[in-house]
Amino acid sequence: MYVKTLQQEDIAKLLPPRPRDCSKRDNGKGLLIAGSAGFSGAAVMAACAALRAGVGTLKTVVPAPVAGAFYALPEAMCAPYPGQDWDENAAEFVQPYIDDATALAIGPGLGRGRGREGLLRAALAAGKPAVVDADGLFALSKIEDKRSVLHGRVVLTPHLGEMERLAGIPAREIGARQEELAARYAAEWGCVVLLKNYESVIAAPDGRAARNVSGNPGLAKGGSGDVLAGITLALLAQGLAPFEAACAAAYLLGASANEAMGLLSERMLMARDVIDAVERTLDQF
Repeated sequence: MYVKTLQQEDIAKLLPPRPRDCSKRDNGKGLLIAGSAGFSGAAVMAACAALRAGVGTLKTVVPAPVAGAFYALPEAMCAPYPGQDWDENAAEFVQPYIDDATALAIGPGLGRGRGREGLLRAALAAGKPAVVDADGLFALSKIEDKRSVLHGRVVLTPHLGEMERLAGIPAREIGARQEELAARYAAEWGCVVLLKNYESVIAAPDGRAARNVSGNPGLAKGGSGDVLAGITLALLAQGLAPFEAACAAAYLLGASANEAMGLLSERMLMARDVIDAVERTLDQF
């Protein structure tokens, strides 16, 4: 299996300059389904990253206790679910927002209680470009026949521990066989698998594979995955195909972390520093 190592010129081809006469509609309508009581930060970071990465408009659906965290981010139009937490009625509430979206992401800070599997099934049933991350992957792990809900426009973004839960293979073994297993499950599940590690592997169901080596140890902190999910959502909404969007997002996350490293040491680096650096990174393309 040939696995290409991503280079800046590869990503530059995927991110041409925008036409001067483009509008917000041309850049897609993103939907983020995220957050739960006590876990608002993941939703906010994913939303910030999607906005920085150029999504035309962004709507976020979160439980009522999380909505306050979005008061300082008016660009992310927030639609609070009228409950203290997600429940069995949440999927019906979110459905109109799914119908209106160009692309969506589900999972950052979502929690693991009632209603999550229903939300995930509704998001995937729409057949739209979608990113499944974090607690969205936990909900997916509870579905035995994953191929029945996944499709070719989906990007999964598991780290080794999440992949262990999804595939039933020890994380240590997944790390040792990263390229092989990413390709195997991309084909088996019929979707793109972005298997995160200190070097990430992106595999498509048609056999294409790439490795991303950009980044630094500063990304080994909470919030980095939320930023990656937000960037991927934005690129999908702007029309990139799932494999290309996953490759570009992985590279941009790492390159932005390297940009932020120019100002901060890796131990001081925070996920929001990477978000701020995304704009400077995109200026290079």
